[in-house]
Amino acid sequence: MTYARPVRLAALAATLTLGCAALAAAPATAVTGPAVAAADTTYAYTAQITVGDHDRGCSGVLVDREWLLTAASCFAADPAAGLNVPAGKPATKTTAVIGRSDLTGTAGAAREIVQLVPRTDRDAVLARLNRPVTNVSPVALATTAPTAGESLTLAGYGRTATEWAPLSLHTGTFTVDSATATNASVTGTSGTAACMGDTGGPLIRVSGGTAQLAALASQSYQGGCYGIDTTVTSTGGITTRVDDLATWVTATTGTIRATDFNCDGVQDIAISDPRATVGGDAKAGLVRVVYGGGKGTAEINQDLDWVNGSSEADDRFGESLATVDYDEDGCTDLVVGAPGEGLGTATDAGMVDVLHGATGGLGTGTVKDTNYQQGAGNGSLGASSAETGDRFGASLAADVTRSGEPFLLIGSPGEDLSGFADAGMAVYVHGTTNATIHQDSLDVPGSAEAGDGFGGAVAADSNHLVIAAPDETIGTDADAGNLAGFDPNTLNSENRPTPRFGLDQDLDTVSGGAEAGDGFGTSVALVPYRPSGAAAATESILAVGSPGEALTIDGASKAETGNVLTFRITAAGAYTQLNAYQPGTADDDVVGSSEAGDHFGQTLTAVNTAPRAVSTTATMKLAVGIPDEAVGTTASAGAISTFSLLGAPGTNDRWLEAGDGDGIPGTPGTNHKLGSSLHYTGTSLYVGLPYGPSAYGTLHALPLSNVTAGGTVAAVTTYQPGAGGLPAAGDTFGYAAR
Repeated sequence: MTYARPVRLAALAATLTLGCAALAAAPATAVTGPAVAAADTTYAYTAQITVGDHDRGCSGVLVDREWLLTAASCFAADPAAGLNVPAGKPATKTTAVIGRSDLTGTAGAAREIVQLVPRTDRDAVLARLNRPVTNVSPVALATTAPTAGESLTLAGYGRTATEWAPLSLHTGTFTVDSATATNASVTGTSGTAACMGDTGGPLIRVSGGTAQLAALASQSYQGGCYGIDTTVTSTGGITTRVDDLATWVTATTGTIRATDFNCDGVQDIAISDPRATVGGDAKAGLVRVVYGGGKGTAEINQDLDWVNGSSEADDRFGESLATVDYDEDGCTDLVVGAPGEGLGTATDAGMVDVLHGATGGLGTGTVKDTNYQQGAGNGSLGASSAETGDRFGASLAADVTRSGEPFLLIGSPGEDLSGFADAGMAVYVHGTTNATIHQDSLDVPGSAEAGDGFGGAVAADSNHLVIAAPDETIGTDADAGNLAGFDPNTLNSENRPTPRFGLDQDLDTVSGGAEAGDGFGTSVALVPYRPSGAAAATESILAVGSPGEALTIDGASKAETGNVLTFRITAAGAYTQLNAYQPGTADDDVVGSSEAGDHFGQTLTAVNTAPRAVSTTATMKLAVGIPDEAVGTTASAGAISTFSLLGAPGTNDRWLEAGDGDGIPGTPGTNHKLGSSLHYTGTSLYVGLPYGPSAYGTLHALPLSNVTAGGTVAAVTTYQPGAGGLPAAGDTFGYAAR
């Protein structure tokens, strides 16, 4: 079928049509030019896109290992009426095949398109894939406009002159006639035309032997295409310019994925209150969700019929949170730990729920909740048993491997092992299986001992996992702490992530010395790192908090003042210490001064705001919580110190306290413990105040400029029970946020 031409192309003849194919049974596949041989990978970056059950077919092009660039008209409800495409998950399930010239073969990759980011000024949309494509190289965008007279090659999977649905990629040559700010008109040579199904296909310029994406197929007269009236002979058409889209493409593909539970392209936020009373049960816990774009709020607790278990006193549902698109459907899933959950007769055994996102919000899809607990399911969890005090879910981390496989890392610091009480473990969950990790596992540094608390803190990125044992005894120093690092991209003979390194303060390569009560590893944070000259961010920077560290400041010992150490971790697991962070003295270049009992480093959060780009001091951010900082004479008012993970600490630091003008309102209050709840996203630092001044708790979202050295102060978003649609109830709202 053909579509009526859009008004914006009124100057063209009425036979000019959009090239996306609406199909009755099979996907459309190719340009009326010659077929590309199965072994020819010249145009491997070209994608065949199928919308729905072969309802519509288009072409596209891989411009990033996770993103296609294609035509918005491929996804518009009625392309003839307009090219408005809602951001977020496609309305209909959409698949893409990349790098497969012969569609009957297995080359390249097959993926699902799970997110759309449309342009509003032209027929173009970026489409995110559920997993990266690792065996096909993306094509680079051209940097200059198509010029009259130049030849471009179109590759596509649309109809040919004789086939409705050919099974091969086809190519054809087009001559540029003229260009406007967003489009270029072209004419096919030697009878070549763009047909239905070619919409979104790449028009390639070769410069210096390198392919460049100059334009996308948009509209065509379709002269000679199968099913077009034989009286139509024109091979002219309109293409969409892309040479000026590099900044937009880079900004979109290189950003951190936002939390988006209802997959509408707008950021959402989940805020926990693990001590909230639910149905009369004190400290049962709940999570409140605020959907972005004014789409309302929701309360999630264990008394909902779609959430596993039931609310009981001291469950502490929401004590830990993590987010990841675990089912790879384009909607963020919320991971919630309830370490106080009782299982059978085992109190504080703990469990974890993955609450699945959907277009209607959390819990509205077909699969609503995937529950993890010891003694249930398969893998190591199914073979284990829940015991009193395990505190499974006390810590959580989630991410995806370099190949895009989602995973969870669940800490259970109270797990008894080999007769050792509270030795601790963690569970690595991926796909449909899981494996425990503990200090008696193959090649894991250290050994399981009573009271280690292995799994007390965990962190993860695509390159590494870290599991800390902050109560580990080093030598004779109790609670000195240590940690182990793993590679989630390589499973060992026990089907566990491969151990790569161990850290403690008695190593010559780590500053300081292990001392009783240091709590090295009480908090940990990992972010991907791309050094200059590297092709990708396959390294990590690790931050480790030791809130019990004693420091000698101006000749005086400051007990439990705390510090943070950072390390560069290579892809192979080799580490190098980078910096040591602490407030120091009133006279040095780091704001603040170290005082006994501050507990600097009790909490940590870090972010790489541009993980695809070479890392810089501006993109690598660290925030350190100092919850027991006294402000003036106000005990445990708390404070936050922010730094860059690169460069000298004192050159890139900023001090935050209540009422100091950076966006945290009010005045410092006794035991408010500012800094006890921190979380970075790509746009904000979320700061929770679960202990006051509000009786319910509060969460502030501070723009990154507010927490960056030299940055300007912008408006802060505040979430608080009793405002913005949140009920006026709670106890420790803001305890955690994701």
